[in-house]
Amino acid sequence: MARATRDLVGELVRNALELAQADGALPPIPPIELRIERPKEREHGDYSCNVALRLASAVRMPPMDVAAAIAQRIMRTEPIADVDVARPGFINITLDAEWQRNLLLTVIDAGDQWGRVDQGAGHRVQVEFVSANPTGPLQVGNGRGAVLGDALASVLDAAGFEVQREYYVNDAGAQIRLFGRTLFARYQQQFGREVPLPEGGYQGAYMVDVAKQLKDEEGDRWLQSSDDPPPELSERGLQLMIEQIRDDLALLRVEFDHWQRESALYDGANGASTYDVAMDRLRSGSYVIEKEGAVWFRSEDLGEDKDNVLIRSSGEPTYFASDVAYHYDKFLTRAFDTVIDVWGADHQGHVARTKAAVSAVGGDGEALEVLLYQLVHLRRGDERVRMSKRTGEIVTLRELVQEVGADAARFFMLQRSADAQMDFDLAAAASADPRQNPASYVKYAHARCASVLRNAQEAGLDPSSDHLDLLTEEQESVLIGEILRLPELVADMATRREPHHLTYYAQSLAQAFTQFYDALRIVVPDEPERSGARLTLTQAAQAALAAALTLIGVDAPDEM
Repeated sequence: MARATRDLVGELVRNALELAQADGALPPIPPIELRIERPKEREHGDYSCNVALRLASAVRMPPMDVAAAIAQRIMRTEPIADVDVARPGFINITLDAEWQRNLLLTVIDAGDQWGRVDQGAGHRVQVEFVSANPTGPLQVGNGRGAVLGDALASVLDAAGFEVQREYYVNDAGAQIRLFGRTLFARYQQQFGREVPLPEGGYQGAYMVDVAKQLKDEEGDRWLQSSDDPPPELSERGLQLMIEQIRDDLALLRVEFDHWQRESALYDGANGASTYDVAMDRLRSGSYVIEKEGAVWFRSEDLGEDKDNVLIRSSGEPTYFASDVAYHYDKFLTRAFDTVIDVWGADHQGHVARTKAAVSAVGGDGEALEVLLYQLVHLRRGDERVRMSKRTGEIVTLRELVQEVGADAARFFMLQRSADAQMDFDLAAAASADPRQNPASYVKYAHARCASVLRNAQEAGLDPSSDHLDLLTEEQESVLIGEILRLPELVADMATRREPHHLTYYAQSLAQAFTQFYDALRIVVPDEPERSGARLTLTQAAQAALAAALTLIGVDAPDEM
């Protein structure tokens, strides 16, 4: 695993800060977080630190003097070549060019695993995402949650965390009963019976398809059943919907380590169920109250605006009760250190009460993180494409992926931060033109790297690290900087839970390579040493592009 260059720089700056205090150049100060950032302008160095500006008032010294005291004590050792101070008190740091060039060999050795860091140190994280009710096909919005959760899990894995991807199957409760009754009505209709759909039933044509499949598989087995719905029919229909969801997600290259059924939380075959244990925890902690014939979670005592119903007056647990049991299972039974739930923004009102419930059952409410994502609006050019789940006139996730492909679907879904609404342009995503489709642009850059290396090999030229000192052109330096930026980006994305920066990075890296390719001849006639060095840089760029595309979940082709 690589160590982010920024961390090495930060360590040297912190050592200098401590040395300045030990020398008496600065008075003793409390611990302070160092912010090592990349300046907007290259002439300001590779990294910049504003710690002097933040300390000036505390130490009662001008920021420039504080910066000078620290800068003078920063060791000029790898990876640092130069340090200077700029007004009003920035410490600007320039990296050693030879050190950076030699690091290209590490990139090449790592291949598509470049960028991995040991930030997590085995910390166990569960990412639960999608978790759509298995009562219908996945919508496009579910696709955004799928890509967001999957990419975040990949980033956390690359950052050294032990990650589990989980899908929570809501296979209990009123919606599942309604699904079963709708399916039973459609099943009977397959035999010519005039049976109305239940009130509020699922209208989509997919229910007819499931009913036809059950008729083909089982004949009239359930036709005379007095149950509405027959339990076996409902369960088989549910299995078929879950299989379809699995298949749809596989088209998007999303796979889960574990599928957790809600019904399993109520299974007490081997003793007390998870639900019973969680409710007992709440009762023993005096977190429940009975009123109006129902059982309530005393959320107000934990800072919520109101209490929340756990068990209805009918004796039926609410969805929230299942959620409490589910999170008890995550934190107390399976003992994850951190749980990240990826939810649609319409669930924002559930966040505080779920955190409170985790604390109430004995977990750490702050270890539950909820990543909310906004809606997706489909358009085709300037034309808006409508979505509606209950009418049967929906654009499903499967249809989206079949139209634009998994690569474009994943890349486009990750182009905006989770908290921003998204306009997904089907026309641009389906285009093979790199000028319209950023996924194609990045893939094309990778394929161009492969083509350059392939053509050079056919001409008898191989990459060589013997003369990397010849890589001094502006375009070469910019490309090297972009290649080496990935490890710190992985660390930042893991910390901030913001995997969308992957697409920004991939485009920036592809642009840097394209500018290098357009401005300079990679294979220079009669200059084998320069050619070998530039082929090495091309090889490193290919590895970094492959690493970024792998994290996004997009293919890195050698030919296009």
